[in-house]
Amino acid sequence: MPRTDRFLDIRRDPHSDELLACGGDSEAHSVLQRAGFVAVVRLHETYHRAPTGLTEDDESRLATDAVARLRAAGYHVDCAPSFDTDARPASYPPLGSSVAHLAERLRDATTTDEASDALTELTAAHDGILAALEEVLTATAEFHDGLGRPADPYTARRLRYLADEHLHIIRTDLAHTRDALADRHAPHPGRSTCTGEVPATERERSAVCACPPPPRTLPAPPPPAAAGLRR
Repeated sequence: MPRTDRFLDIRRDPHSDELLACGGDSEAHSVLQRAGFVAVVRLHETYHRAPTGLTEDDESRLATDAVARLRAAGYHVDCAPSFDTDARPASYPPLGSSVAHLAERLRDATTTDEASDALTELTAAHDGILAALEEVLTATAEFHDGLGRPADPYTARRLRYLADEHLHIIRTDLAHTRDALADRHAPHPGRSTCTGEVPATERERSAVCACPPPPRTLPAPPPPAAAGLRR
């Protein structure tokens, strides 16, 4: 059976006439956000709505673009006829995928040097990912400085606080972790890379590699016998 999180519905609410997108998994939610929708997070569900202040034509273009993007990504989208489209725009890997690739490198790392190299991309002082994130927070704060609403200066101060305090702690701790790994030069005891080579001293003629045999799994003990009923 097809997964239910691959199905979405995009249409206007019959009661409020608000443009809503419902269903989908986290990847679909990212597609909706890139199309321009705003996430609404509730206790038992997450759905998306159009930004406030759009004209009806703008909302229709927004919905049609979202339908095209979602179907191009392999989702099944049920929508109002006015939002239906045969367009399938090309998709490109988002910036976040390169950061997620670092997690794959860490999961595949078999030595402390490999793990340190992956963390270096995060912690590099001048052009690491966390340094770039600090620039983004600072630039967003600067944008709010003169935006004009009473709450905007508070938002700017909050963003600077995040950069100066929380992000600073993350950068410092990860940099320390990276440096400690770089000094160890040790293999991970629970991970190894199989070369497929059999040493000349191998006693088992049927061996296809030098990896040690997997640990024996002891059988589970039988359940205790049920006690007899007392008379």
